[in-house]
Amino acid sequence: MSLIWLQVGQCGNQIGQEWWQIITSSGDDADRYPYFSRDGLINAICVDSEPKVVRRLRQQVRKGYFRDANIISGQRGRGNNWAYGYRDPCSGPERSLLERTMESFRREVERRDCYSGTVILHSLCGGTGSGLGSRLCEEIRDHYPAGHLLSVTAAPHESGETPLQHYNALLCLSWLQRYCDGVLLFPNDEVLKRAASTTDKKSYTSSGLQPAVSLPAMNAHIASCLAGLLYPVYSLKTKSTISIGLEPWELIRCLCPMASMKYLHAVQACRRGTAFWDKVTSSVVQTVPRANPQGRLHHSLSVLAVTRSSQDYSFLLSRDSVLTKLKHSYRCVSWNPFPVHCWTDPQNILDPSNHSHSLTVCANHSSAADLITSVLGRARTMYDARAYLHWYRRYGCEDGDFHEAFNTLDSVVEEYTNLGQQ
Repeated sequence: MSLIWLQVGQCGNQIGQEWWQIITSSGDDADRYPYFSRDGLINAICVDSEPKVVRRLRQQVRKGYFRDANIISGQRGRGNNWAYGYRDPCSGPERSLLERTMESFRREVERRDCYSGTVILHSLCGGTGSGLGSRLCEEIRDHYPAGHLLSVTAAPHESGETPLQHYNALLCLSWLQRYCDGVLLFPNDEVLKRAASTTDKKSYTSSGLQPAVSLPAMNAHIASCLAGLLYPVYSLKTKSTISIGLEPWELIRCLCPMASMKYLHAVQACRRGTAFWDKVTSSVVQTVPRANPQGRLHHSLSVLAVTRSSQDYSFLLSRDSVLTKLKHSYRCVSWNPFPVHCWTDPQNILDPSNHSHSLTVCANHSSAADLITSVLGRARTMYDARAYLHWYRRYGCEDGDFHEAFNTLDSVVEEYTNLGQQ
């Protein structure tokens, strides 16, 4: 089995660049097999409406990592406008980004011995990541319905990044709900806190303040969580210890059994030294959102724990206590008989040094409803005031698209709100 990685927009390509740095630094060619073609090039398509970000990727083409035909860029951005990115207009004889991307995608599928699905990296905020990303999810689902589709999505800061971000997030989330099998959400505010907590506390500026967390550090954190979850694990390898790239699809199977609830929350802890797994677990669960702003307790449909340790299988000694702690801390629903899943691997790809271990936990958690509720509230306020709608109508987005998006996400919030009562 084999999968295709699709990086869309500035955010998606920057996260992808950090991800591939982790993957290509691994010394085990057998584990890298699911991510590379037979000619040794990466199974990735990188697309952006502006050339500035993909220029760095083109440098890696000369090193033999990416396929030159899979680096696709335009000459002008999409104005942080979902409708502009979704419609993807082109001028003159130039083919649209959508056409060029789908053509490269078709060729990549034909190179696979067995196409299993796509992982798409993008954001909810930018015009290319949200708009073109939504359109690509729709096109891939229509043309390749048998393949899985996992979205890895960066959500904008709640304080605001662009005036149109709430409309963009509203429309993009509704498209992901319709066409994707799973959505791994990384809110920028949460990523910022996680990245800050891992910054060297001894590094201060001349004024005595700890330096601000950089954008590459935030992208590196997201890529680290992805590697913790999706890099091949021993638990899913064949008897001959060959990885066939099941990790993304097993993650969907474990965590997204119900089509109405597919939004995932990930957190990670990495340590060096003796593997005290109970302490590592405590550092993970203490960051889990406990309740929504109204004080209603959150619940989880299911939880996946992935442990990687250079100390062989030391986790197995603490396995039962760790999984029990995760089950209670994430408040798994009582009607799911097997709510907690566990994968293990004797190699820590995140830190290959001796005596290092990591725990990455991914959960189908009702805290996703908090982010969606915030997006709904702000987008509805703007829509009722008819603010900025002309920018969307200009590219063919109608009132019906907004109404359908509101209804779709209202249903998602209702499902998650009632999760603990079922």
